[in-house]
Amino acid sequence: MYNFDKIADRLNTSSLKWMYKDVLPMWVADMDFDTMPEVKEAIKKRVDLGAFGYTNTPNYFYEAFRDFWKRNHHVDFKTEWMIFSTGVVPAISSIVRKLTKVGDRIMVMTPTYNIFFNSILNNNRDVAQTDLEYDGKEYKINWKDFEARIKNNVKMLILCNPQNPVGKIWSKGELLRIGKICRENNVIVLSDEIHCDIVTPGMEYIPFSSVSEECMNISITCLSASKCFNLAGLQGACVVIPNEKIRKLVNRGLNTDEVAEGNAFVYDAFTVALNKGDLWLKEMNQYVYNNKKYLKSFLNENLKELDYHFGDATYLAWVDVSKICDDGNMLCEYLKAKSKVYFSYGEEYGKSFKGFIRINLATSLDNVKEGLNRLLIGINKFKEEYRK
Repeated sequence: MYNFDKIADRLNTSSLKWMYKDVLPMWVADMDFDTMPEVKEAIKKRVDLGAFGYTNTPNYFYEAFRDFWKRNHHVDFKTEWMIFSTGVVPAISSIVRKLTKVGDRIMVMTPTYNIFFNSILNNNRDVAQTDLEYDGKEYKINWKDFEARIKNNVKMLILCNPQNPVGKIWSKGELLRIGKICRENNVIVLSDEIHCDIVTPGMEYIPFSSVSEECMNISITCLSASKCFNLAGLQGACVVIPNEKIRKLVNRGLNTDEVAEGNAFVYDAFTVALNKGDLWLKEMNQYVYNNKKYLKSFLNENLKELDYHFGDATYLAWVDVSKICDDGNMLCEYLKAKSKVYFSYGEEYGKSFKGFIRINLATSLDNVKEGLNRLLIGINKFKEEYRK
């Protein structure tokens, strides 16, 4: 029904992703797909109103999140638990400031979303990180290391659920164990679930707060329609906090930081996407899954030295390039300059992952094919130049 081969031409539009001239961008986690026609109609209707003044957060915005998660993820978030924020990242930074003190330690599991480090370090908190372990099939938590680090003055865990960039969907058992350890050590779990609806067809993620009452009571969940419906530029998110005491603190922080008020377009666009986007989402996930399969096949046939772990979530591919180059940053810059294709480098997501790159597959199959051909050409040039 929807055409995902059609992508928007964002050259010369101040697009962050497409800002490099003549370079095919497959880096920042930003879709190229044309968003739902229903969303565009909702925005046009708001434009036709002709006045764009201050806008209160309408209750139907929260109801749309509640209904979507109940319909698709079998969990009932109450609307009174919800607070609007201008984005997941502004919410995380605000929550770090409000619920922890300077010098406190905040835990992340790496490789993880690189901006988590900014939210911690820019607020003069310390990063406690534990590396996920790869057993050849999937990424797993090193529980001994996880628990030891949690006990060392950690006040908050920023959980990436599902995990970006490896595409890990956490099991109920894993989430329960995370919650148990955090609860026993008085650690709040701030769960970034922005990628949760981008999954392999037939798969489903589990909200952290849904696995037990204990997890619910220590949870802050950040949700958004921005990543899965290509609406990031509208600046919106929903923060869900069942615990009233924590919710009051977070609400005060978000308002003090002035990130609790939306623009004139975000509420209607998000509401329409959540209320009417199930089919679009299903078809988008199938398209991305096909792109992942193409990547896997291409690497197996042409670049066997690159190891792609096929994650079940996100539209991102986590690729081990260490047999070619143990410095992913160097390789990405080389490919950008010599082959005109740009990927994210692994060290951004954790210092232990220097030999990785991240590839964004939320684009047309034609772009995926072109990008991988440029990758192949660039890798061959790189080997000729650096293996003499």
